[in-house]
Amino acid sequence: MAGLDKRVSTYEEALAGLTDGMTVLAGGFGLCGIPENLIAEIRRRGVKGLTVVSNNCGVDGFGLGVLLEDRQIRKMIASYVGENALFEQQLLNGELEVELTPQGTLAEKMRAGGAGIPAFYTATGYGTPVAEGKEVREIDGRHYILEHAIRGDFAIVKGWKADHFGNVMYRHTAQNFNPLAATAGKITVVEVEEIVEPGELEPSQIHTPGIYVDRIIQGSFEKRIEKRTLRD
Repeated sequence: MAGLDKRVSTYEEALAGLTDGMTVLAGGFGLCGIPENLIAEIRRRGVKGLTVVSNNCGVDGFGLGVLLEDRQIRKMIASYVGENALFEQQLLNGELEVELTPQGTLAEKMRAGGAGIPAFYTATGYGTPVAEGKEVREIDGRHYILEHAIRGDFAIVKGWKADHFGNVMYRHTAQNFNPLAATAGKITVVEVEEIVEPGELEPSQIHTPGIYVDRIIQGSFEKRIEKRTLRD
């Protein structure tokens, strides 16, 4: 994008340049705060061989789950399989390469990637299969493993409000992985519920500064609930 106005009018334009074999970082947790329309556009484009980094992989028939249905994901880096039976099936059948990563470690990998930190040490996972093949260092009597940061060719993010400059606010728990993913993409695309005029957002309300954002599009959202629990 050139200039300060980062608005685009179509989802095709929002994901221009996405090609086979790229790494895509996706915000959201479960089905909360997922960029559902950008995911649908990835499906429509039919790109293959993607590496997708996200806390989980949606559910059957919705969210990132639709990319599994079309065999568009080659490798999934996630912290849990979740409610997605197809994810589990493809993992067990060897159709999908999966790198399960502790949730906090996954969050820090994205944060470090956005901050320009190439790697970091963490005690999480030491002595488990997570540590296999990784450098181990003892610091102050405790063992740590070296984890490398993650950056993506694209980051797809769901926000609540944004202005023309790309300054973004998230609503409540949608602040999960979205702010982290937004900083770690070579191209960061944010879909929001509302685009406002510059100056309408209080500086203290902004969660992701526009410097990290390349494209913004306003969409409408289904906001499906992953698991509904009812009480009599």
